[in-house]
Parts: sequence; C-alpha cells; structure tokens
Amino acid sequence: MKKVDLKQTKLLADIELKKTELLAELELKKLEGELRRVESGSTSKEVASKYIGKSAIPWIVLLVVVGVVSSRFLPTESLPAVIGLVSTAVMALITMLAGITGTKEKEDKPEIEIIKSLIKQLDAAREAMNVEIDGDNVTIAKGENVMKTTGKARGK
Repeated sequence: MKKVDLKQTKLLADIELKKTELLAELELKKLEGELRRVESGSTSKEVASKYIGKSAIPWIVLLVVVGVVSSRFLPTESLPAVIGLVSTAVMALITMLAGITGTKEKEDKPEIEIIKSLIKQLDAAREAMNVEIDGDNVTIAKGENVMKTTGKARGK
C-alpha cells in the first residue's frame, strides 16, 4: 500500500479551494463592472427612480402592516376609519413618488367612463318619487319618468 501524506493532500485541497474562491470573486467583480457600465448609461432620472423605488417600498409595506395589525387590536367600529387613513396615506405616498420620478399617469380607460355614467344614473335615481292617487287613477313620477295607471284594483 502507498502511504498517503495527509498534510500534502490537505494543502492541495486548500489550494483548489482558494483558486475556486478567487475565480468566483473575479467573476463577481466582472459582473459588478458590467452593472456599473449599464447604470452609467442610465439617465439621472432613471437612477433616482430606482433609488426612490427601493427606499419607498419598505415604507409602503410598513403602512400596510400597521393597517393589518390595527385590525387585531382595535374595535370593529373603528376599523373602516383606520383602514381608510392607511390606504389614503399609501396612495398619497405613491402619488408623491410618481410625481418625483416623473412617471406618466395612466389614461382613463373606457370602463372608467362607463362607471362614471353609472354613478350619474344612480345619482339621478335618488330623485324624489311623487305618487298621486285620484280615485282609480294612479300617477307615479320620478325625475323625468312618469307612469300612469287606470282601472280598478283587482281583489283576490
């Protein structure tokens, strides 16, 4: 049998490990250089947008967590107010960040226009109803809509 020198084997393993570490570090430095090169081609607005996006996300998450935790400890009656305030704060933060980064606001979609028209119709539906009974004639008026009936009521 051949006698194996443990010190020499350990030394060779250490050399291979160090070689692998150095190659990995060299590859990492190459990737970092490539990233800097790509970022140097970005405008200052893009760089600022990325930084603000990275730093604002924890604040938005914190506000959402506050809303969720508050639902555990607050009475049920106060939850709508708290959730409303938290969601308003999150939307305000997002709007401020969009203003800072200069992102373009989205255009209204057709479904938004449909929803707006439905809201107008609902508001019109809240007009008072007027019912007039004159003997066998009944007139019901609500807004511009008028319905008239004539005849005797039928019994069962």
